[in-house]
Amino acid sequence: MKGTLTNIVKGALKLLAAEGKITLTPPTPFIEMTRDRRFGDYATNVAMIMASRMEGVGARDLAEEVAARIWEMDGGRNLDEVKVAGPGFINLTMSPAFWIGTLRSVLREGGDFARTDVGKGRRVQVEFVSANPTGPLHVGHGRGAALGDALANVLSYAGYEVQREYYINDAGNQIQTLGLSVYARYLQACRRDVPFPEEGYKGDYIRQIAGQLIEEQGDRYLEMPEEQAVEEIAVVAAGAILEDIRQDLEEFGVRFDRWFSEKRLLEEGAVQATLAELEKSGHTYSHEGALWFRSTDMGDDKDRVMVKGDGSLTYFASDVAYHREKYQRGFHRVVDIWGADHHGYVARMKAAVQALGRQWDDLQVLLIQLVSLSRKGVPVAMSTRAGEFVTLRQVREEVGRDAARFIFLTRKADSKLDFDLDLAKEQSNDNPVYYVQYAHARICSILRNAGERGVDLPDPEDVDLMLLQLPEERELIRYMAALPDVVEGAAVSLEPHRLTTYLRDISTILHNYYYHHRVLADDVQLTASRLALMLGVKTAIGKALELLGVSAPERM
Repeated sequence: MKGTLTNIVKGALKLLAAEGKITLTPPTPFIEMTRDRRFGDYATNVAMIMASRMEGVGARDLAEEVAARIWEMDGGRNLDEVKVAGPGFINLTMSPAFWIGTLRSVLREGGDFARTDVGKGRRVQVEFVSANPTGPLHVGHGRGAALGDALANVLSYAGYEVQREYYINDAGNQIQTLGLSVYARYLQACRRDVPFPEEGYKGDYIRQIAGQLIEEQGDRYLEMPEEQAVEEIAVVAAGAILEDIRQDLEEFGVRFDRWFSEKRLLEEGAVQATLAELEKSGHTYSHEGALWFRSTDMGDDKDRVMVKGDGSLTYFASDVAYHREKYQRGFHRVVDIWGADHHGYVARMKAAVQALGRQWDDLQVLLIQLVSLSRKGVPVAMSTRAGEFVTLRQVREEVGRDAARFIFLTRKADSKLDFDLDLAKEQSNDNPVYYVQYAHARICSILRNAGERGVDLPDPEDVDLMLLQLPEERELIRYMAALPDVVEGAAVSLEPHRLTTYLRDISTILHNYYYHHRVLADDVQLTASRLALMLGVKTAIGKALELLGVSAPERM
């Protein structure tokens, strides 16, 4: 829709440029859907933007010129009215015939409705969750899982070739700490009086793993040197936790195309190869026995250590090697989804990507803000340090997968999210996922009622859709027609939450229409046209829910 109007406005600007009435290169016009139908269906402020850059040109006068050329370009094929408003907005009202054609297109496309090709087959990797295998997933990981999975769905539907990846941090101090933590609980369960490591991982899951070790291995670890026992236990514990994470995510509707091991990255020499490449290209230097990366050359606020003075690698060195490996696999763009506490890491990673010969925006990072849990407005206390936190599994089992995914996606990633557990279970209009799913179920109920009354579902090509004259009917078609633009915008901006906003808007219009008008009317032809309208709305709502990974129930 916006593409059609953009081309029309571009053509109008070219006409004015040819006439000498525009003395600068016209910008790509910004077209947006109006919130108030009194101002048309769509609006553009392109005349105001251009007038601000041209001396002696009034914005409203220029808008009148542009509006006249828009009408000339369209010739009444798509537009019913073009009007200038306020200081120079151009409001565009689409013709009834255009909306009817739009509805027919939606019904013809069916399951492929709103698919776009903005990605043109470019390969994108989305790496998300990537939690250390040292404990169960918490609600913050759940928000990242919902975001990454929905984003991958949207990118794929918008024409990108997408791979979902989970990076397993199975090397380094955190795995050693995990081994020490489980070993201490193992010894304590075997009646050995040993202290628990001060920085160890707390929580019942550590005791559970230790209990499983006793069941399966008995006192075997009591008989071997501590270092060997800790190393072996760490591998077993990390494997058990990772399997639990994998199952947890699958039950949340998230599956990865690839699970990538940091340990394997080190064993295959990828980190050393990366360091050699950066040294050869002059992006590293030695200082006080450490190897430094010249990240300030790429816009970072200070240079970063890659190899410490004692010869040990930093996490940054492994991360750079990992991203080098991603690009070697042929991805045009890499999207990383991190917790907001990693915000200081973005600049150095973008600097590293440029040092590897890529563009700054070949790496895009989405930072996820915290999730605050509550019950009827009362906060639920969480403390990861004490091992007392609400897991993703607990939330999913309490409110359901659909509610959890939808609510996680109701806000932009970098906005804090308040998640009311009790509200998520309510069957009321205040519960956003219930409100949207009920809109879909309501349409299915209407269609079932039609069948029970012997009313056949219409063939869109045989229905007189011009009978859809009510403002609410045109508004439903207008929102239906907006979904391809919403999908494309969500893909380009990496903002799948746009779909939840869209769903709540179109559901509000649908519910309002249902309360005030009968779909199964006395007039047979009007009934047929309204049933066709319902089929179109059902298609739009169902597709948007599918992209979010949320079910579209037929009964509620």
